[in-house]
Amino acid sequence: MGDPAGIGPEIILKALASPAPFRRCRPILFGHHGLFTREIRRLRLPLRLEIIDGSSGWSASPGRLPPGRLPPDCLPIVPIEHAGALPRPGRLSAAGGRLAARAIERATAWAQAGRLDAITTGPIHKVGLARAGYPFEGHTEFLAALTGSGTVGMMMVGGGLRIMLATIHLAVRDLPRRLTTQKILTAIRLTHRAMRDWFGAPHAAIGVSGLNPHAGDRGRFGDEEARVIAPAIARARRSGIRAAGPYPADTLFHRAHQGEFDATVAMYHDQALIPIKLLAFGRAVNLTVGLPFVRTSVDHGTAYDIAGKGIADPGSLLEALELAANLAKKRIKD
Repeated sequence: MGDPAGIGPEIILKALASPAPFRRCRPILFGHHGLFTREIRRLRLPLRLEIIDGSSGWSASPGRLPPGRLPPDCLPIVPIEHAGALPRPGRLSAAGGRLAARAIERATAWAQAGRLDAITTGPIHKVGLARAGYPFEGHTEFLAALTGSGTVGMMMVGGGLRIMLATIHLAVRDLPRRLTTQKILTAIRLTHRAMRDWFGAPHAAIGVSGLNPHAGDRGRFGDEEARVIAPAIARARRSGIRAAGPYPADTLFHRAHQGEFDATVAMYHDQALIPIKLLAFGRAVNLTVGLPFVRTSVDHGTAYDIAGKGIADPGSLLEALELAANLAKKRIKD
């Protein structure tokens, strides 16, 4: 569901009013029944909800639909309970964060029990999550904690690029002391794993960015390239991974877009997100690598400024649903 006061419920319903997702998968909503009922009416969509729960005895996997096979306009929903008034659109609140967190927890439990093949998430608000008592910077960290996955990574996919982040939500001033050889090596290994297991490229060429302008220019603008990044690349190469760099970020992503690299590793959040959003704004997908199931998400936030106005674009969510279905199908075959 994402944050109930953001655009998550709107883009979910708009996406599922299209036949496209149903050609790939059988979507199940995890969210507040009353909120989605209200949104269906407000948006005047030809959809209706069918409540299901853990005792209904069926799985959402292909070929295992409930008796009678639900019609296309019927969306199964696992209801997330909430006492009190629903959060208002565009209003940050602990209640909104709590609802979003409970939906994540419930969906994760279903996925871990084998009842789901993949999860696609709507945007959450990190402050709302914190106010609700969940000490996580975002979905990636939350899902890692719920599943006990010690090593996970955030890969952005879109515009012909696949970019893994060595660090995620971190202040730029903290980068020099928080960026370690082990973190970069982990990001390279996760990139290799994703390319091998999901994208059919076991020998993928992986370009690794520098941190500083001109990748440090031999120490003139910083020594992280030689001291921290290059050792990680060397260790990855010794294990058989085709990693190369560190390269200046201002040319690396262009080179990847031209086909020189199958995937890249960026050192920090905006270094990765700027090229992705330049090439595929509103169509990129956030993919979590390292979980025991497939998880994708949108490339944008809660957009409180337009929540409740009916103008949100579901494009990124449609892409996230398609990628989740494709990757889950590959995992089932393998």
